[in-house]
Amino acid sequence: MLKLYSYWRSTAAYRVRIALNLKRVAYQMIPVHLVKDGGEQHKPAYRQKNPQGLVPLLDDNGQLISQSMAICEYLDETHAGPELLPTEPFLKAQVRSLCQAIACDIHPLNNLRVLQYLKGELEVSDNAKNDWYQHWIQQGFRAVEKQLANFATESSFAFGNEPTLADAFIVAQVYNARRFNISLDEYPRLVAIEQHCLTLDAFKDAQPESQPDAV
Repeated sequence: MLKLYSYWRSTAAYRVRIALNLKRVAYQMIPVHLVKDGGEQHKPAYRQKNPQGLVPLLDDNGQLISQSMAICEYLDETHAGPELLPTEPFLKAQVRSLCQAIACDIHPLNNLRVLQYLKGELEVSDNAKNDWYQHWIQQGFRAVEKQLANFATESSFAFGNEPTLADAFIVAQVYNARRFNISLDEYPRLVAIEQHCLTLDAFKDAQPESQPDAV
């Protein structure tokens, strides 16, 4: 059985849980608490598995894969079930583009370790830290909202009539924005996609509060 090293509130791990559920793949979840005792991700045993000290991490019979996008594409290529990426090249590129806009441009600037560095090492105030967070979320969401508008269809998913990785990445990142009380009024398409996806068990079961390590 696959093992997923995860933290219940990790946005990146949330994406992978959705992907696993969409592919209908059974897995064992191994919690890695990112805050307790200074962060279990920093312990030597975990660092040996993932030198970056991040979650998620997938263990497929001893083969270790880090980074959520790489994990999701690996799952899509190695397991039967609904395809997480379209087969048509241009549409596949659009899904990857949206995923990378979230995973590479929005999320890293608001990652826990970045916020901790701003607060701890740079002694940034809570208000300034929150301003930083909101700035990058809003800048990124505006671009993603426009990208989605250019491919607007009658479907309630981001691209086409079936969920793709784009939907998984959107749902996880919108959850993150809600957690920090970001106004989503400017992003009706993002919200509509999120709300529709959360009617599906694959998305509901992956929600942070539904995880065994949720506190």
